Amino acid sequence: MELQSLVLALEPTNQVLGNEPIVSFAILLVVILVVPILFERLRLPGLVGLVFSGVVLGPSGWNVFQPDSPTINLLSDIGIVYLMFIAGLEVDLEQFRRQKSRSFGFASFTFFIPLAFGTLIGQIFGFSGNASLLIGSMFASYTLLAYPLINRLGIVKNQAISVTIGATIFTNIGALLVLSLCIAVHAKQFSYWGLITLFNSLIIYLIVVLVGFDWAGKEFFRRSGDDEGNQFLFVLLCIFLAAVGAQLIGVEKIVGAFLAGLAVNGVLASGPVKEKVMFVGSVLFIPIFFVHLGSLINLPAANNFSTLKLTLFIVIGLLLCKFLAAFLAKLVYRYNWQEMLMMWSLSLPQVGATLAATLVGYRAELLPIWVLNSVVSLMLVTSTVGPLITNRLAAGLASSSVEQHATTTPPYQNKEKKHSNFTIVVPIYNPQTQQYLIEMAALLARQENGKIIPLAIATAAAHMDAPQLEVSLQRSERLLSKATAQSQVLSVEAEPLLRIDDAFGQGISRAAREQKANLIVMGWGKRTGLRARLFGNVIDSVLWASHCPVAVTRLVESPRKIQRILVPVENLITPSLHPVQFAYALAQANQAQVTVLNVCDRRTSSSKIASRRSQLGLLVSKLALPNPPEVQIIAHENAAQAILQAARLYDLVVLPFIRNRTSPGGLAISDVTTQLARQLTCSIVMLGEPERNPTVALPTAVSNTTAVIGNVVI
Repeated sequence: MELQSLVLALEPTNQVLGNEPIVSFAILLVVILVVPILFERLRLPGLVGLVFSGVVLGPSGWNVFQPDSPTINLLSDIGIVYLMFIAGLEVDLEQFRRQKSRSFGFASFTFFIPLAFGTLIGQIFGFSGNASLLIGSMFASYTLLAYPLINRLGIVKNQAISVTIGATIFTNIGALLVLSLCIAVHAKQFSYWGLITLFNSLIIYLIVVLVGFDWAGKEFFRRSGDDEGNQFLFVLLCIFLAAVGAQLIGVEKIVGAFLAGLAVNGVLASGPVKEKVMFVGSVLFIPIFFVHLGSLINLPAANNFSTLKLTLFIVIGLLLCKFLAAFLAKLVYRYNWQEMLMMWSLSLPQVGATLAATLVGYRAELLPIWVLNSVVSLMLVTSTVGPLITNRLAAGLASSSVEQHATTTPPYQNKEKKHSNFTIVVPIYNPQTQQYLIEMAALLARQENGKIIPLAIATAAAHMDAPQLEVSLQRSERLLSKATAQSQVLSVEAEPLLRIDDAFGQGISRAAREQKANLIVMGWGKRTGLRARLFGNVIDSVLWASHCPVAVTRLVESPRKIQRILVPVENLITPSLHPVQFAYALAQANQAQVTVLNVCDRRTSSSKIASRRSQLGLLVSKLALPNPPEVQIIAHENAAQAILQAARLYDLVVLPFIRNRTSPGGLAISDVTTQLARQLTCSIVMLGEPERNPTVALPTAVSNTTAVIGNVVI
């Protein structure tokens, strides 16, 4: 009786919680935060965990989420629109323009062959011609899930890979247009005059979005200056205006979202606003879409023999038709087998456009639930298998690129004599860390008989006579006086500079450009907390705006005491040798030892290890350094752990700083540099390259100008 009374007493509370939208949203946040981390530790994609969570929490599981809930549906709709917008935003238009003819050729292969296969499978299982065509169109597109991996390995510029990346613009647009046509036919809006009207409306719509949004975006960004908040809101407005406009002309909203991504692609470029737009979508709305998709899965229907048979046909059919498309590209464009297999693996993952089109078809009652189940299974298989195959192939492709680069003169070799205008800019903010940074600047400047410029930034107020500005100027003058005295003790010429600017990051970037700097070394900034993650910090601002390389430093001891420097080289591609050049410049000042380390897979044979050592040694020797650094190759199952173990014997580790590109759904492959920066206890220098000029030279036997940025902690 007491237990029954307790249950009856709790029933109103359960009903309230079950009907309260804030409860569902809180559960969603817990799922989004915890589940992807757990699945990634199991070496499974995070999106698999999100979909699995939807199944567990949906009607097929604990029935916590109701798929028809208005709140969940709204958030899921925003997620699907955001997903397609990011798909358009991720298209590399520059690579597409360089390889547009071949991209169109491969797109034709990888679009029409899967379209025919998918349509045939639909006919075999008794679907209508319209539904079969929609199933075929879902095969035609693909998502570049493995882009962060190939970008990190430096093989994006390989022609076969560039063609595969560029082809996505054709396959996605084609698949979305076929989807819109199928939905229109299913809604009985299809007629001769209706088709003419839809076609004319679509042409006008394309012009308005692709041309009008691009022009409006450039004008707005030019007039709004550095107001990133309003720029962010403008981009959101473009997304949803394009989605609404698409629906008004009878086209699916995801088509408009994708076109909006293409339209603002050039406006956002690789700036901080783009990072924020993608952050909001990939962290919140897109994961909610995947959870909602999982809640739609009907497990009893999935266990049906017809569903299992259809899933088998779809998975095997997709693998075969994508392979055939890549093989035709090999024959036509004369790619080797490794490049062909790379094109095949990159075009396998079916995530963005495929899932969006399937969900739209299911909601329009054009596709039954068991097709949705099969396509989700296809997504889980291809999003796991595709990146795994790419990872296996990428190492070999990177090695072949090494051999190609090793036979040519490296672009970083300095054939000129040392210049006397070697300039080091040292912005001063943190008096506790500026001593070590000025010491590092002095070590580099003395190698080139150059000078350092201590820089203090006083942030501008609304009025130039504001008391806050006066206090900031006085503090800056004191810091500059101290920095100048420190420079004189180190026997280096110093020219202090005081600058008033709107923000620290902008002032640093502008001053470095004015001083014709070609390297910026920043002190460690605070990167924890919501504000630092969402809105960035001084380091982020300088990285985005800088015209030259940026070195972010965390010095635990005086640079003059550094005797052993470790430079992990993650991939054997020439651009990754910039950290070697920087380490060598510092080592010359201290007569220190430099070790270049590369970690390969634990199962690598001894002959291949010897080959990698020879390749890396050849690349390092091409730098024409008087005393070439030591080269080491370690076979280990975990690259980060191997580097951490080796770093125990060194005073400084110089790492390449690689910003991962967020793929649709925020499914970026983790960067080894991030883990190392978090766990290394010795001094660290993270060297990053500017987005638009990745081959800027570095100091000592490399260049004539450097900027070292002070430790700015906001």
